[in-house]
Amino acid sequence: MRSLSRRTLLRGGALGVAAVVAAGCAAEEPERLRAEPPDPETVLLRQLIAGKEQAVALYSSAASAKLVPFRERHEAHLAELRRRLPPDATPAPASPGTPSPSPSGAPASGAKASLRSLQRLEQKAAALRPRQLDGVSPALAQLIASIGACEAAHAVALSRLL
Repeated sequence: MRSLSRRTLLRGGALGVAAVVAAGCAAEEPERLRAEPPDPETVLLRQLIAGKEQAVALYSSAASAKLVPFRERHEAHLAELRRRLPPDATPAPASPGTPSPSPSGAPASGAKASLRSLQRLEQKAAALRPRQLDGVSPALAQLIASIGACEAAHAVALSRLL
């Protein structure tokens, strides 16, 4: 029988402990610790809410009595979207890679929105809505389609004000 030195035993023991620890780290997490993937409709609602908040802010910055009805419709959309957000979900800004209906060249924070920038916002938002219908519930699809129709009407009405 071969005799092992104390150093060899300790080194082998340490390697064995490291292997057990590594195996434990690679093991599956307990069910309660695993995060549920976000519900796609909740993610979409958050994106829509962020876009509507931006639209309301831009219309508010324009400070024109002619644009109050436009802003009020966006506020009504925002209220309905928030109402549909699950109680355990809080509105969060869209992630950086998420498409939103923000216009290129939108006024900087605190700057007044021009009619042209508002029209671009409405056009881009209306064009985005059909792509957001895929895989959503019929009720949400109907709401998104209605919002898109309103945004398209806003774009036409704004072109008449230019």
